[in-house]
Amino acid sequence: MGSNQKLLVKPVKTTRKLKLKDWDPDYDADKRKEDVESELAHFSGRMSELQYKLFAANSRSLVIILQGVDASGKDGTIRHVMGALNPQSCYVKSFKVPTEEDLSHDYLWRVHMAVPPKGQIAIFNRSHYEDVIEVRVRNLVPKNELTPRYRQINDFERYLSQNHVTILKFFLHISKDEQKKRIKERLMDPTKRWKISEGDLLVRKYWDKYMESYEQALSRCSTHWAPWYVIPANLKWFRNWAVAQIIVNTLDRMKLKYPQPRIDVSKFAII
Repeated sequence: MGSNQKLLVKPVKTTRKLKLKDWDPDYDADKRKEDVESELAHFSGRMSELQYKLFAANSRSLVIILQGVDASGKDGTIRHVMGALNPQSCYVKSFKVPTEEDLSHDYLWRVHMAVPPKGQIAIFNRSHYEDVIEVRVRNLVPKNELTPRYRQINDFERYLSQNHVTILKFFLHISKDEQKKRIKERLMDPTKRWKISEGDLLVRKYWDKYMESYEQALSRCSTHWAPWYVIPANLKWFRNWAVAQIIVNTLDRMKLKYPQPRIDVSKFAII
C-alpha cells in the first residue's frame, strides 16, 4: 500500500494546490518490469473473482475514471488492466465532444446517465472532468460559471458515494516528451495512425494550460469519497500495475459476500 499512498492526491481540505511538476512520470516504486508482469497476472485473476462477487452481491457498483492528455494511455490501460473483466457486468463509456442533446441538458446529465447499476463496473474513458479541463483551456464557459463546477462535481460524487457507488479516479501522468514520442510512433504505425487528431496538436500547443487545468481539478476535487490518483504513466508496465493494484485493493475493502440462496437448498433434490 505504500506505493499507492504516494500516488494518492490528499483530500481537498488537507493540501495546498498540487503541482504536477512535483510528480515524476517515470516513477516506478523501485519495481522491475519482469516482477510487475507476474504480479499483474495475479491482480487480473483477483479482479475477475471480485467482479463476480460484486455482481452476485448486487449491493454496490464501481466507477473507474481515466483522465489524461491524448496518448497518455487510457485505451491501453483499459485493454491491459480491465481486459480480464467479464463484459456481462462491466462496460466502457467514452465521453467525446458533447452532442446537441448533451448540450441541451446540464453538463453532468450525460455522466449521470452512464453511472452503473448495482453489481456493475463502469469504466469512463474521460468523464465530467472534461467540463472543468477542456472548457477551461478553450474558454468555452465564463469564469463565473466554471468556478462553481468544482463544488458541484464534489457534491455529485458525494451523492453517488452515499448511494453505494464507489468512485476511483486515475490521472495518467506522462511528460511532454513522452507524448511527443508516442504521437510520432502513431504516425509511423498504420494500425494506430487513425488515432491522430487535431486535438493532439492542440494539446502540444497549450500543454502548460492543460497542466494548470488538471492541477486545478486534482487539487479541488480529490475527496475521501472520490479520491484522485496520479499514475506515473511514462512506463506503461508500471501504469498498468499501479492501476490494477488500486482497483483490486478497493474491491477487497468492500468485503463483498455472496448472497444467501433464495431457496432452502437442504430441501432441494435433483431428480
